[in-house]
Formats: sequence, structure tokens, C-alpha cells
Amino acid sequence: MDINKDLIFNLLEQVPDPEVPALSIMDLGIVRDVEFNHELITIVITPTYTGCPAMDMIAVNIKAVLQENGIEAKIKSVLSPAWTTDWMTENGKKKLKEFGIAPPVSSTVDKLSLLEEEKLVCCPICDSNDTKMISQFGSTACKSLYKCNDCLEAFDYFKCH
Repeated sequence: MDINKDLIFNLLEQVPDPEVPALSIMDLGIVRDVEFNHELITIVITPTYTGCPAMDMIAVNIKAVLQENGIEAKIKSVLSPAWTTDWMTENGKKKLKEFGIAPPVSSTVDKLSLLEEEKLVCCPICDSNDTKMISQFGSTACKSLYKCNDCLEAFDYFKCH
């Protein structure tokens, strides 16, 4: 078997995010690179948030998928530059919405989210724009909690950062 980046990237499409299993780690854009150094293969990943509790499980799942295909690899986590929602694939954002989580609205950081006017977040359930943030903090650190004023459902919004 010819082991190359394309093969490994295709295999990593099978690794789900433990917190949002509808997304692969490739959809999230947390796989930064695959490095080859003689016989050693290193998968370089960046957490969506520093200290993200899912990263240990992601590393275990990466190794498992690769081992099932006869590939041994080391996992290297890098924090700089920090992960951004800009690295998510468009398909990943579509999958988020289908899963019931509002995808990031823009490609900029929510640095002033507590000080400026609330952003317009579309309800992933009924597509209404009449929504309101309930809490800056949702089910995980990377999400905020919103409520739709039309269908009355609460939903997570994947924060921009």
C-alpha cells in the first residue's frame, strides 16, 4: 500500500468529532498536517479551544482508524496559530445545521460579542432569523445557547473564533 497524505486524509474523514459526531475531524478543520519523517508519520492537530476535553479521544480515534489500515502514527497537538472556524469546511457547516446546531455566522472572531449588538443567528430547525442568545456558554465551550422565538426551540450556535 502506498501511504501518502491523500490516503491518510481520506482515512481521517472516518474519525468523528466526539462532541458533534455528525462532523468528521476533517470537517472541523482541526487536522493541520500530516508529516512524514522516514518511517515516522505524525498527524498534526489543533484543538478548537485550548484545553478541549475531546482532543484526547480524537487522538485515540485517529490512531485506531490508522492502525486498522496498517498505519502507525504519532499525534502532535499544536496551539499556534489558534484554530478558527474559518478552517471548517462548507460541508461541515452544512452538516452542523442538519444536526441542529447553527453554524458560524461569519468568519471573524466574536471578540466583542458581549459588548456589541447580537449577531443574527438563523435557527437550524425552522430557518427563522428571530432568535435570541440565552447564554454565551452552550453545551460545550465552543457553543453558545440560543432560542428561536418562532418555533420556541433552544439550539446551540457554533461560535466564531
